[in-house]
Amino acid sequence: MSSAPHPLTTTASGTDVRVRFCPSPTGLPHVGMVRTALYNWGYARHTGGKLIFRVEDTDAARDSEESYRQLVDALTWLEIDWDEGVEKGGPHAPYRQSQRGDIYAGVLQQLIASGAVYESYSTAEEIDARNEANGRAKQLGYDNYDRTLTDEQKAAFRAEGREPAWRLRVPDEDLTYVDLIRGEVTFPAGSFPDFVVVRAGGQPLYTFTNPVDDALMGITHVIRGEDLMPSTARQLALYSALIDAGVTTFVPRFGHMPLVLGEVGNKKLSKRDPKADLFLQRDKGFIHEGLLNYLALLGWSLSHDRDVFSLEEFIAAFDIADVNPNPARFDQKKAESINGDHIRMLDAADFAARIVPYLVAEGIVADPPTAAQQQMITAAAPLVQERVQLLGEVPALLGFLFTDEIDYQDDALASLPANAGEVIVASVGALELVPEQSFTAAAVQEALAGALIEGLGLKPRVAYGPLRVALSGRRISPPLFESMELLGKAETIRRLGALVQRIG
Repeated sequence: MSSAPHPLTTTASGTDVRVRFCPSPTGLPHVGMVRTALYNWGYARHTGGKLIFRVEDTDAARDSEESYRQLVDALTWLEIDWDEGVEKGGPHAPYRQSQRGDIYAGVLQQLIASGAVYESYSTAEEIDARNEANGRAKQLGYDNYDRTLTDEQKAAFRAEGREPAWRLRVPDEDLTYVDLIRGEVTFPAGSFPDFVVVRAGGQPLYTFTNPVDDALMGITHVIRGEDLMPSTARQLALYSALIDAGVTTFVPRFGHMPLVLGEVGNKKLSKRDPKADLFLQRDKGFIHEGLLNYLALLGWSLSHDRDVFSLEEFIAAFDIADVNPNPARFDQKKAESINGDHIRMLDAADFAARIVPYLVAEGIVADPPTAAQQQMITAAAPLVQERVQLLGEVPALLGFLFTDEIDYQDDALASLPANAGEVIVASVGALELVPEQSFTAAAVQEALAGALIEGLGLKPRVAYGPLRVALSGRRISPPLFESMELLGKAETIRRLGALVQRIG
């Protein structure tokens, strides 16, 4: 029997849109999870609707309070705000499934009263034995045997000490819905059997609690990963029963986002892949604007020729119907490049503030920085803002400005030309002639160019490389002349002399 989408499928739009982000608190937050949150948040903000943050924490063996706190920390850092949910409350509290047991028990009673669910006593072994006896493939699973149990049979099972599970009576018809991303999808009649919604002993399953919460919280649009698409058939069946029982009045729209693949092959990005670890990416130096921009591109684009955009532009343009159903591949280099673009879009003071935790973490400055350190951070930050893709690159570039002891890197010393001593001696002679009060980047550049480029006939790379090593201990550093200005005349000359002594 063919079937059209349920006639009571929601037509909600605009401010009536209600979406949800409902992770399980297991393990660390990962970028695939963040993309789910981002798309739901983006759609809510685009339409003027609401985002509900609900936590599905009924698996006591896997869920943890630490993981729950990390989820909240993740959304807070990303500045993905929610309208109702954990930590905020709302009209449908509580928003943690572990606290909603009485609610699930009440809904179960409504389904029992409407005849939508029935008692099931079959064990896995009994199901397998019946399938074998009937020549039915074992992988087909449950055979709907308990649908027609008589009261006498049920009483006999109870007399044996058995407790029933509760199964939903699946409609004997095709189930169809129109996916927001993939178009019309039909699950043929008989493609799955009656399924357990509440285990023996009263433990409700995900296939029950997730749709029930969505129904009770008025969720209009379920936006989630492609891997959950097979469960939609069961949710459609349960929604019909919930409507008949008076629990809700409509079926939500569903949209299934494409998989995020790893950088190699065609496998889904593993949660164990370091690139999937949200906090590891944050520790490396992603800013939330850059990371969210990149994650938005994993299935969606602002335009064919533009990859970098603000979150405000994302919200203004994002529509879940524009998401591409094809798998998206996570590209770390592209993510970092886009992050670098967003770093350069920051106000100078904002950038200076954001690098402080990274300088503190490396022990380069105090926590909080001293007044002198803060002054140096403010002055030096613009020298590297145009050069880094990750905030985590900043300590290596600026560390030399906060210490008297230079750590010469082996590759930097190896890069010194044979005439490095001569170059440095000539540089010291030129810099000593620059007055202290006029020791600016421009004056320093003029003096060194006269002594090294014109005087010794050197090319800039040969002339200035040894000076960069002397000041920072590295081959790569912030702009040389500006660095000298920040260090001051005396310290600059001291460092140049120290390298001459080092190389003999």
